[in-house]
Amino acid sequence: MSRIPAVANMFYPGNPDQLRKELSAFITPVSSPRKVLAAICPHAGYVYSGKVAGAVFSQIHVPSTAIILGPNHRGLGAPVALQSAGSWEMPLGTVSVHEELAGKLLVALGDQAQDDPQAHAMEHSLEVQVPFLQMIQPDLTIVPVSLSHITYNTCEAVGRVMGQTIQEWPEPVLLLASTDMSHYVSAETAKSKDQLAIDKILALDPEGLFRTVAEHRISMCGVIPTTITLVAAKVLGASKAELVQYATSGDVTGDFSQVVGYAGLIVY
Repeated sequence: MSRIPAVANMFYPGNPDQLRKELSAFITPVSSPRKVLAAICPHAGYVYSGKVAGAVFSQIHVPSTAIILGPNHRGLGAPVALQSAGSWEMPLGTVSVHEELAGKLLVALGDQAQDDPQAHAMEHSLEVQVPFLQMIQPDLTIVPVSLSHITYNTCEAVGRVMGQTIQEWPEPVLLLASTDMSHYVSAETAKSKDQLAIDKILALDPEGLFRTVAEHRISMCGVIPTTITLVAAKVLGASKAELVQYATSGDVTGDFSQVVGYAGLIVY
């Protein structure tokens, strides 16, 4: 399967030169990029969340392989849907799916996941991460994972398998969870509620994150990908998480009555 972009010229420029220019404005590489186990980044249009995502990608080393986990906004396909073969045709060039690693993950996950490229065809949450990754790592390969709502126990099971699979893999693999935070509430409410979720991420508490988002009705669309990523990172020995940047759409639009929150974090 060759996937074509679903949101180029909407969420980000489809023209390669314009895209590089925009990404260069968001990414300021550091002299010694940090090797991290996982990153958590927003997935809105770049005009809104690009600065937060760029702050994260500016700091980290991106290996040649990334497992990208994002929420399935459209609800199409399997609850845990991998794309195990083919490529993504992106404005900055073709990105291949890492078939060997994806296949190994599918076997290890058993009936907990399905090979389902259709779940990815129109989904933006993973796609918007790819140009950022490509800017830092031109030889990028990916394992895309699209996630609908599942229980915490399933999140934990999937995360453990993912962590163990990466642990056994001979090359470095970056885990990247794609999520926005609170949606369409006041900036004050967003910051207050989002901090509750961020605190659980900083505490490396995946179950606490899952339950806090549910109990406080935080409209964090990527809570499932983030929960799984935290479980996997802990299997890999994570000892600390760090908030790189937080912002809301109001910082761009000037409208603080109805905002979306964006948080960028790293786990190492």
